[in-house]
Amino acid sequence: MTQTTTDHDLVKLTVTDGVAVLTWNRPERNNAWTVPMETRYYQLLEQCAQDTSVRVIVVTGAGRSFCPGMDAHVLAENAQTGATTNPHLRKPFTLPRTIPKPIIAAINGACAGIGLVAAMNCDLRFASSTAKLTTSFAHRGIMAEHGLAWSLPRAVGVSTALDLLFSARVILAQEALDLGVVDRVYEPDELMPETLEYARNLAVYSSPLAMGVIKRQVYAAQESSHEEARALALRYWMGILRHHPDFKEGISSYLEKRPPRFAPWDPLTPTDPPPLPG
Repeated sequence: MTQTTTDHDLVKLTVTDGVAVLTWNRPERNNAWTVPMETRYYQLLEQCAQDTSVRVIVVTGAGRSFCPGMDAHVLAENAQTGATTNPHLRKPFTLPRTIPKPIIAAINGACAGIGLVAAMNCDLRFASSTAKLTTSFAHRGIMAEHGLAWSLPRAVGVSTALDLLFSARVILAQEALDLGVVDRVYEPDELMPETLEYARNLAVYSSPLAMGVIKRQVYAAQESSHEEARALALRYWMGILRHHPDFKEGISSYLEKRPPRFAPWDPLTPTDPPPLPG
C-alpha cells in the first residue's frame, strides 16, 4: 500500500514536559525549504503560541540536515521560467520573533540560505559540532533574503556579516560559535538531549509571562533608544508583571527553596504596548 505524504507531514510536532519540538520532515531532500513546508511550520508555531501546555519551542530537522536552503527544484524552475514563490504574499520570515515563547534552533546539520534565515529568526541557536553554515545568497546571484541583512549584523557585527554575505563561505560550528552566529555547540549525539534539557529548565523555572514579555522587550529595543527601553519597562511592563500571580510565586518559591509553579502563558496577554505618553 502506497503512503501519501500530506502537507501536515512536512513538519512534525511533539509536546513533552512543556517543550514543543517542531521537526522539519523532508529527510529525503535534506529538509530543503518549500513553501508548503514553510506554511505548515508557521501554522504550528502559531498553534504553539495559543497552546497553554507549550512553554518553550525547539526547531530541528529530520535526518542528517537542518535545512540546506530552498529546494533545488524550486530554484531551477525560478531561474528558467522567472516564476516566483511570491514571498510578499506569504507570512513574513520574522514571524517566529512575534511568538511569545522562547524558540531554540537545534541545528543538526547543513544550514544554508533560507535555512540560515530561519535559524537566525529563532531566539537561540544550538548547533551540532558537525554542522556547516553558509549564507549562500551571493553564490546564487541574489541579495540577502528575508531580513538577514538586519539579523546577521546584529549577531556578529557589520564587517563580519558582510564577509559571510559577500563570500558565502562555509563555516563550521566552532567558527559559528566564535563569531556569534550560534550560541552553543554540542557533539552530534548530545545536541538534542542538551537542547531539550535547556528547554525543560526554562519550562520549569522561568515564568512564561516573563519570558514572553522579555522577548518582546528585547526585539522592540533593537529599534528604540536605551532610554525608551528603560521607560517602557517601568511605565508599562512593570504594571503588568508586578500585579500578576507569577511575581508572588517567583518570590515565594525562592524563599521556600522549591521549584516555582508558574501559570501558563495567557494568549490574551498584550505583547504590543501602546506608545508611551509624552
